[in-house]
Parts: sequence; structure tokens; C-alpha cells
Amino acid sequence: MSEPIKIDIWSDIACPWCYIGKRHLEAGLEALGADAPDVEIEYHSFELSPDTPLDFEGSTVEYLAERKGMPVERVEQMLEHVTGVAANAGLDYHFEKVAHTKTLKAHELLHFAKAHGKQLELKERLLKAYFVEGGRVNRIDELVGFASDVGLDADAAREALDSGRFAADVQADIAQAGAYGIQGVPFFVIDGKYGISGAQPAEVFTQAISQVSGERVA
Repeated sequence: MSEPIKIDIWSDIACPWCYIGKRHLEAGLEALGADAPDVEIEYHSFELSPDTPLDFEGSTVEYLAERKGMPVERVEQMLEHVTGVAANAGLDYHFEKVAHTKTLKAHELLHFAKAHGKQLELKERLLKAYFVEGGRVNRIDELVGFASDVGLDADAAREALDSGRFAADVQADIAQAGAYGIQGVPFFVIDGKYGISGAQPAEVFTQAISQVSGERVA
């Protein structure tokens, strides 16, 4: 196969299902074993809740109850469910630590990382920071630290964030999602023709990638 199978993923850092979906995709690829084709994964920006303030002072329960108009009991049940699904995927969510914020600056940093071949590593680092560690993914100092963690140059990362030179790329991704009719994330586009919406089970990804691989050989 001459070209790797391209997997484009629209995703937000502040999306619990996006981290779960990332793990399910990884498990789906791993299940292919020796038959796994070469794949190229690229993440695209999506802002799940554009109305989120830069620094929401309060818990996840308060955030969802107040800003989304959901009953507290329902919110608690939902978070418990998501935490359980995440645990099954090998993730240790701590919603009590989550610092709700706008994620546009984090998306800018992901574009910077992509330009330096470190997008996948930074995506993992940001998701862990947000859902496990309670990191502030809108603050430049913290974002520069996360960039350094994955081997990116701190000064270059700070310059990219201060200048906002990747802001247009973030908005282009969001506009492309709108053009595709994507209203929720994660959303996976495999080989430019198959769409998978949501954090589907690993076997869904295994089947889709196997199908694409088979079509290329046929």
C-alpha cells in the first residue's frame, strides 16, 4: 500500500468522550496486529462549548447544572457513568479537578505541535492534563509547560501562542467541521470517505480500517 490510511479526527480537549474515543481507536488499531496497515492520524480543532468562560470558578457539577440547565442529580449520574466508561478504556478521570475553560489556545498549540511533528503526543498530554490532573489548558504558562513535556521548544511554543499565528488554522478546522455537518465530537473520517461519530467500541474502528485496507488491495 503506497499511502498510509488517513484518519482525520475532529476533537476538543474539553470533551470526555474524545479521550475515550482516542483509546478506542488505539485499541482498534492494536487489534489488527500484524495485519495493521500504516495509518496517519491528524487532529482537527472543534470547540464543543464556545460559551464557556475563560475561567469558570466552580465544580463540573456546578458548571453543567448552572450553564447547561441540568438537574444536579442527573449531572452526578452522568459523570459517574462517563468515569466508568473511561475506566474501562484505561483512563482515570477526576471530574472534581477539571478546570472548565475555553480551549481555543490549546487548539492553537496543537497546530503548532503539528507543524513540529508532535501533535499526537501533545493531544495525549493535554487530555491527561484536563481530565486527570486538573490543568488549566487556557493559560499560556501551563500550555508552554505541556509543550515542553512532549519535547517541543518552550520559547517557540510561547511565541506561537502570544502571536496567535495559528488562530486562523483553528477557525478553519471549525469551519470545515461545519461544512461536513459535524455537530458533535469525536468525529472520525477514515480515508476521506467513512465517517464514525462518537466514541464507538474498538471493534468498529477495527472493522472500518480493515474495510478500507481491503478496498485498496481489491
